[in-house]
Amino acid sequence: MNLTATQEERAIRLHERALVWDSHCDTLMDIAAGKRTLGERSSSGHLDLPRLEVGGVNMQIFAIYIDSVPYLRRTLEFISAFYREAANNSDRIALATSIAEIEDIVSRGKIAALLSIEGGEALEGAPAILPCLYRLGVRALGLTWNHRNQLADGVEEARTGGGLTTLGVETVAQMNRLGMVIDVSHLAPAGFWDVLKHSTQPVIASHSNAWGLYDHPRNLDNDQIKALANRGGVMGINFAPHFLGPVGDLEAVLNHIDYIVNLAGIDCIGLGSDYDGIAATPAGLEDVSQMPNITRGLVARGYSDNEIEKILGKNFARVFAQVMG
Repeated sequence: MNLTATQEERAIRLHERALVWDSHCDTLMDIAAGKRTLGERSSSGHLDLPRLEVGGVNMQIFAIYIDSVPYLRRTLEFISAFYREAANNSDRIALATSIAEIEDIVSRGKIAALLSIEGGEALEGAPAILPCLYRLGVRALGLTWNHRNQLADGVEEARTGGGLTTLGVETVAQMNRLGMVIDVSHLAPAGFWDVLKHSTQPVIASHSNAWGLYDHPRNLDNDQIKALANRGGVMGINFAPHFLGPVGDLEAVLNHIDYIVNLAGIDCIGLGSDYDGIAATPAGLEDVSQMPNITRGLVARGYSDNEIEKILGKNFARVFAQVMG
């Protein structure tokens, strides 16, 4: 990517002033396991506070990936790990539970953080515990990972044609009442369409790409993307090379952005890196410190300042403001 001096200056200035929102990272897995801390720059992984600061990311969603039983205890361990790290770095990061809190935290030069659960197993079959998780600061939930649980089928169960279970429908309704954002990444197609049928609020696909550009099962097809956009939702481009295409680099990330913008409009696209949840990263986006390269690429491809700010964070901010207030 070759930028002129004027384009480079514009990209740097734009990235510095923008709300840069990453809708998915799995960093809490390492933090909860005691492998590293959030406050110190690590030689492993893709994301920590020093690298977030260099990358200009000022709104980060931390996923709570439910990878072992007992599920609820595992969820609470992740939440406790986040609270410990936030307390140890209170001058640099703070938990946000509303759009007003995000704006306030960012205005004070800190990184705002939201908590999201990746996997409805956390509920252990009881949507009634959602208010408790809400009080602990959780503001989004992905109903499944790749497999089947008590709420729905994940993408690896798509053969069955299964959508939301009765518990899944109840969970969607409860999340709508509470003001929690529903995440459809990882859902089997039937579950995706069930969520759009039953949710009264827009939903997100926090870390999913375009199947029409590269036919990986984790990517959304054209009809899904257009339906998500028509309901006011947003999808975050995933940086996993094996979701991007044969050459999984920065240009491939930008190609997916172009594709989705041309298909469904500028208002439905954002960034969902999946840092610390992917085994490899794209050349040019090796870790979160390289996020300004996204802005450089969008400038090079002719996007306006307003369009770039929407992609970097304003689109996700709009959805979360509508749902959680």
